[in-house]
Amino acid sequence: MSGLDKIVQQIQDEARQAASETVDKAKAEAMAITSKAGVDAAARRESIRSQADSDVKNVLSAAESAAQLAKRRALLSAKQEIIGKLIAETQKDFYALPDDEYFALILKMVEKYSLPQKGEIIFSKKDLDRLPKGFAGKISSSAKGELELSKETRPIDGGFVLSYGGIEENCSVEALFYAAREQLQDKVSGILFS
Repeated sequence: MSGLDKIVQQIQDEARQAASETVDKAKAEAMAITSKAGVDAAARRESIRSQADSDVKNVLSAAESAAQLAKRRALLSAKQEIIGKLIAETQKDFYALPDDEYFALILKMVEKYSLPQKGEIIFSKKDLDRLPKGFAGKISSSAKGELELSKETRPIDGGFVLSYGGIEENCSVEALFYAAREQLQDKVSGILFS
């Protein structure tokens, strides 16, 4: 082999060697990139799955909270309905009392709600027509001040209206039940649901 052939041969060998090294290096880089992409994809997949699990738990928790709230609201509504009916029945029972019991309660109400001054007590037409004999005197002795029985009437179902110089205090059964409704609801609720 001549010197020129040797030089050409050496150049070719070096070129093959360099090409082989370049190919090997490219393969190694490709494998590293592929491996890193696989690791990144696995990490991303795990992150997505973890986020999805968290989202599902949050949705389930929110749904459970909403269901519990709806249940509490329904229970409260049912309790309020029961209490409302009991209060309405109690009010009806008051109207249906025998006259002697009814007017005994009226005297207690006069004692409680009258003011220590001169005024009038006004009943419904129904109550005025059925007042027991001597009841006006009993009213005077039960009142804190001087109460005169009025000939006027008011459109109330039961109880009375106190009038002091043009200022009236509605002591009808309906008004008293309405004013005490919240307190009555608490008491009835305590009895029924404790």
